[in-house]
Amino acid sequence: MDVIELLPRLHLLRFPVGQAYLWRDDEELTLIDAGAVGSGRTIADAITALGRAPGDVRRIVLTHFHEDHAGGAGEFAALSGAEVLAHRLDAPFVRVERPGPPPRFEEWELPVHAEVSRRLPEGEPVVPASVTPVSDGEVLGFGGGARVVHVPGHTDGSIAVLVPDEGVLFTGDTVAASPVDATVMPGVFNLDRRQLLDSLDRLASLDAEVACFGHGDPVLVRASAALRRATDNPTATG
Repeated sequence: MDVIELLPRLHLLRFPVGQAYLWRDDEELTLIDAGAVGSGRTIADAITALGRAPGDVRRIVLTHFHEDHAGGAGEFAALSGAEVLAHRLDAPFVRVERPGPPPRFEEWELPVHAEVSRRLPEGEPVVPASVTPVSDGEVLGFGGGARVVHVPGHTDGSIAVLVPDEGVLFTGDTVAASPVDATVMPGVFNLDRRQLLDSLDRLASLDAEVACFGHGDPVLVRASAALRRATDNPTATG
């Protein structure tokens, strides 16, 4: 796993598939997403290498239930004691109470999804001991008042998280950056693409200098402008 400092308070944790983010508030840390099955120990080792302890992580905020974002949450929560948070509509799937609904694939997405699936580790996730549900507009205890933004479409319970004081937006998979040329584009493998495009419009209306995606390189300057350009080209396919 690669660990990249994006800002003094923010690190990117890049996995073979997808990525997570580590936010620092003085002595307290917050993890946004947690990688796939088996990522918990890798995340713990990365935090230790940064000179901190896994127990410094107070919360794990999951942008949605898909395995490349939530698969490592239970394992890392067991190692760190961190609270796991997810939108109330996705929380039952994070708790593995029942399987989540599969995406409605565009035809071109099928071979891409098959390739991504081959790269994911095998195994069953550690089920979190508990998952705290969150809702649109809720203010979380990090970043001076990070705010939950409900952005359905990729999943029914997808969320973004805006840190207004720092101008940082965590988009989950509602938005991505192309691996080819880093173009900002709507997310793929969605439950409802039309709804996702509406959610992208909502994110583009926010005031964000930095945008951190679930897949692809973050935008570190003038992120809102990049998101607005993505709304003007919704047919981008990566």
